[in-house]
Amino acid sequence: MLNKYLDIKADVAEALAAGKPVVALESTIISHGMPYPQNVETALKVEQTVRENGAVPATIAIIGGRLKAGLTPDEIEYFGKKGTQITKASRRDLAVLCARGEDGATTVTTTMMIAHMAGIRIFATGGIGGVHRGAEVTMDISADLEELANTPVMVICAGAKAILDLKLTLEYLETHGVPVIGYGTEELPAFYSRHSGLKVDYRLDTPEECAKAFKVQQDLGLKGGMLVTNPIPEEYAMDDTIINRAIREALNEANRLGIHGKETTPFLLAKVKDLTGGDSLESNIKLVMNNAAVAAKIAAAYANA
Repeated sequence: MLNKYLDIKADVAEALAAGKPVVALESTIISHGMPYPQNVETALKVEQTVRENGAVPATIAIIGGRLKAGLTPDEIEYFGKKGTQITKASRRDLAVLCARGEDGATTVTTTMMIAHMAGIRIFATGGIGGVHRGAEVTMDISADLEELANTPVMVICAGAKAILDLKLTLEYLETHGVPVIGYGTEELPAFYSRHSGLKVDYRLDTPEECAKAFKVQQDLGLKGGMLVTNPIPEEYAMDDTIINRAIREALNEANRLGIHGKETTPFLLAKVKDLTGGDSLESNIKLVMNNAAVAAKIAAAYANA
């Protein structure tokens, strides 16, 4: 039975009913990822990128307690203007936000959940959350990893965010049986950088290969999703030394200020943006566009598989 709290936008519903490719997109990048009006412009460009590559975009959000699979341009504008006043919603927040009739910006976790409710299999984002540095003390591990272990949605990203402990993030995904695919690479990309020095589980080079692997995973009845890591285009990648220095400075300041939990990632990304003179924000936008294009191609191949 369709979830009674779920609204599917008309063009998304039509595409799903006809077996056409659909790509889910998150809304935290709109409300918490960058300032207005750049956030709205970017969200609309990402949707256009999905269309240009043969799929229907479905930006996911919570508005007035309704789970939305697909937003109108007016709804995207509303989200962009309201910005960080909107709750950043993870799995634990959904019930209360719906019960209160409030808004929520969906993270990787909640975008996967709502996409799955709507019947959308493919989702493009910037970078996933993961195991935070120092997690052996703080136990700070993103709910994104648990969702990947349990919800059958393929996530296309530029790797885990570089502020995280990438080695432990891979270990956690392995423990939970989540395949980590490198799109055209054997090395895990590190968000702003193409290199981490860590190996992925498998390298797949085409949308068709990715779609077939995911289709077989579904046919085998294996629970959970699949992670496709797509390196940032070379011309937009940042120098590893510069980005790592900025991350270390940001982490030190977060520790000094006692920032923890769901406030950590937005704080660190904003601090890294400041320390890199805004270069990291531009890289972030370009990698999201790149992931949206690849996701649309994989969604098209999946629809034909």
